[in-house]
Amino acid sequence: MKENIIGVDIGGTKCAVTYGQQEGNRVTILDKECFRTSDVTQTIEQLKTCIRNVMGRHGLEAGNTRAIGISCGGPLDSRTGVVMSPPNLPGWDNIPIVGIFEKEFGIRTAIHNDANACALAEWQFGAGAGTRNMIFLTFGTGLGAGLILDGRIYTGTNDNAGELGHIRLSDFGPVGYGKCGSFEGFCSGGGIRQLAQFAVKERLQMGEKVAWCPEGDPDRIDARLVAQAAAEGDALALEIYRTSARYLGRGLSIVIDLINPEMIVIGSIYARNESLIKPYMEEVIAREALSHARRVCRVVPAALGEAIGDYAALSVAANA
Repeated sequence: MKENIIGVDIGGTKCAVTYGQQEGNRVTILDKECFRTSDVTQTIEQLKTCIRNVMGRHGLEAGNTRAIGISCGGPLDSRTGVVMSPPNLPGWDNIPIVGIFEKEFGIRTAIHNDANACALAEWQFGAGAGTRNMIFLTFGTGLGAGLILDGRIYTGTNDNAGELGHIRLSDFGPVGYGKCGSFEGFCSGGGIRQLAQFAVKERLQMGEKVAWCPEGDPDRIDARLVAQAAAEGDALALEIYRTSARYLGRGLSIVIDLINPEMIVIGSIYARNESLIKPYMEEVIAREALSHARRVCRVVPAALGEAIGDYAALSVAANA
């Protein structure tokens, strides 16, 4: 039986409303509207308009739509449906977004932070389908995580479970999540950028040139440039990736020992650059993680690619 679901992805730069039909463990995306995020009041009104547009085009109403699912950056309270001042959404201070949508459309609405929503998506429709204990890591601009434990999303006492990026892996190192040497500091786009800037500055101060440093300015380096140089075989870029990969292995070893998952799914930078990262990550996991837990855990790239935001919001609806 096919069920109609609506997904709402609220981001710092853009928002999207997606209409999908779920049938078992499959979802088909049938329509989507996007717009740039503005102030909180205007954004909420535009979201309402997009939902009405999508519903109108497909004959959707409260009686034939299972749920609306919202994926949004945290902090938020998934139980009360309140968004609580996310750093990338200025003005979203204690906004009861679930209640607003339920009152407007008469459709059951649920919300999860974006990492948890992506975990639901990869578990239900992506690489983790069929597992009962799965961890999802974003490995994008930052390092977020979502936990699927015993076949359900685990959010903790107040939606702070899975904040793996805050774990300190070294006394020194790039800053991520407000902490020097954190998991996010070493394993994120921002962290790779910092590692590259440190390394390139050393080379430049020694009078050496770095071909992939834009106009000799380390501050213009980003993770994309490092990945491109590493893929082309540049020795310095490869060493930067090896550093990130080894710390990824160290962090995942902690996760494997603590949670004993059967699968860890990693998105974004890892999914695009698995061949550069996997060997060095696995080398550390083999040395650091408990053998019994290590043997039953696979580390795989995310399967949903650039569409994961759409599937994430729809997954929240599917699990409402």
